[in-house]
Amino acid sequence: MRKSLSRAVLGATVLSLAALGLPASATAATAAPERSVTDLVPLPVQAKADPKANFTLSPLTVIRAGKGTNQVADYLRGLLRPATGYPLPVVPVNAGLPAISLDLGHADSRVGTEGYQLSVAKSGVTLKANTADGLFEGVQSLRQLLPSAIEAKSVQFRKWTIAGGTVLDYPRFGTRGAMLDVARHFFNPTQVKTYIDQLAQYKINTLHLHLADDQGWRIEIKSWPRLATEGGKGAADGDPGGYYTQAQYQDIVAYAASRHITIVPEIDMPGHTNAAQSVYAELNCDGVAVPPRTDTEVGYSSLCIDSPMTYKFVEDVIRELAAITPGKYLGIGGDEAHSTSDPDYKAFYAKVNPLVAKYGKLITGWHEIAKSDLPATAMPEYWDQGGANPDLAAFAARGGKVLMAPSNHAYLDMKYTEDTPLGQDWAGLVEVKDSYDWDPATFVPGVGESSVSGVEAPLWTETIRTNDNIEYMAFPRLPGLAEIGWSQQPGRDWDTYRVRLAKQSPRWVAQGIDFYRSPQVDWK
Repeated sequence: MRKSLSRAVLGATVLSLAALGLPASATAATAAPERSVTDLVPLPVQAKADPKANFTLSPLTVIRAGKGTNQVADYLRGLLRPATGYPLPVVPVNAGLPAISLDLGHADSRVGTEGYQLSVAKSGVTLKANTADGLFEGVQSLRQLLPSAIEAKSVQFRKWTIAGGTVLDYPRFGTRGAMLDVARHFFNPTQVKTYIDQLAQYKINTLHLHLADDQGWRIEIKSWPRLATEGGKGAADGDPGGYYTQAQYQDIVAYAASRHITIVPEIDMPGHTNAAQSVYAELNCDGVAVPPRTDTEVGYSSLCIDSPMTYKFVEDVIRELAAITPGKYLGIGGDEAHSTSDPDYKAFYAKVNPLVAKYGKLITGWHEIAKSDLPATAMPEYWDQGGANPDLAAFAARGGKVLMAPSNHAYLDMKYTEDTPLGQDWAGLVEVKDSYDWDPATFVPGVGESSVSGVEAPLWTETIRTNDNIEYMAFPRLPGLAEIGWSQQPGRDWDTYRVRLAKQSPRWVAQGIDFYRSPQVDWK
């Protein structure tokens, strides 16, 4: 059986190479691998390079998928085939051929649910994890050990050498997120999927979609249909809007899941609600619809706190979103509710917080919600700029965990310098070092390591209209924020990180990513 399987794989390989017009020996010699296991971003827990153990892909290489690994194996094949032109068949046993082997179980106990072990030797590559999530994160490291040309979408005639060595790795925090604001400017499903792929390669596991704000409502709610069809028409600065049908949203959720990313939907409330109040008059205390807004002011809108219609609306939205969101969290906003008095704010969330649990979800929202009666299972997101926050400290003291996204470090829409053509500067100018050189566990007094759920990198889109805009603001800051969430604090250091970051840039060029070439980094 072993011999027959080997012949079958070999035959398929020769046929596939012939179809591509490639001879079985078509590779061009190149220099040694561009990088080592010690160059990975995010930085691994342990990495030991062994240049004598480099493994070279060939037309005969197979991907051996152990039990339960086929989805990750197919993803890996999809990454490697376009540039190599090699068949790289996914097989249950390696049949004596050189192989990249994926295995679930039998990994070091330290790797947990998202960690992995990677071993690259001359004879083959072995990737082990306890879960498919861990295997997927290991694949992201593996792809960085290949030449950056592996990211090309067409066949590149060269030698494909994977840098030798071993890695044992696992994350510092369980939540490593990004947020995309699709309310101020709308991004269609294809554009969101592009960003999902870019997030995945740096081990980000959560994408928070800001689905509604003063300028636009972006998700179909069937019990309130005009929210999307009319409330979704506009965008900041009068630009065209748009919205996702529930089917489109579910497709985005499924695509993210295929990249081991969980979607967290957010409907901001009780403020940031002008788009909804402009199409449903009954959401206003006086029963009169407000005009649509396309400016970028904040803090002026508020749902009618005393109206029973408000809570019917909120419950309908939560119910429909919960039904199409497999992830455990729903975002219920809470920020910049300047037109809602403090007693009204607390009264609002006293009624809204239980609705999230009613439909089987956990609460997340901006850190202001910590002043309401939050259950310890909630996850408030800190967006301020550091210093004491008694509400969050009290929440942490009750066993709650806080998601850290300080605007003066983690907000990807902040300008790099005064001359940055996009973005804002209300939280300051945030160069690459500023975005990297901070510790989530020491940022807010009373919210220490055990009280931090993770890190998020929000991208607000008041000035962002295209994927090129997203890329320019996210890269090169996003990988550093991903490293803050993944890598252990004692190993992180700006001077060594900037060297590793520079080695990522050829990969971005190969991917067509439009990034900011910060003078703080010696780009390759």
